[in-house]
Amino acid sequence: MIIVAGHIIVGPEQRESYLGSCASVVEQARRAPGCLDFAIGADLVDAGRVNVFERWESAEAVETFRGAGPSDEQSAGMLAASVAEYDVADVRVLI
Repeated sequence: MIIVAGHIIVGPEQRESYLGSCASVVEQARRAPGCLDFAIGADLVDAGRVNVFERWESAEAVETFRGAGPSDEQSAGMLAASVAEYDVADVRVLI
């Protein structure tokens, strides 16, 4: 399993419009083969932070979906980003 997690920084005044532009990406990802979970959402305490969390069956599924990465519109709104991909070897279910 692959987990992609991190955050994106946008201008606080632009966060709602940035998130709105991500809605179709979330819908597409959730329908993509190999997607187990995909979420992009507002941080509860930092007005300019957008949290990213994705779970995929395989690295191939991530690459097939991601293609060239974020659109030009989404990239233009980013002030900074810290997102990483993790290859998970084992899972323990907590709930």
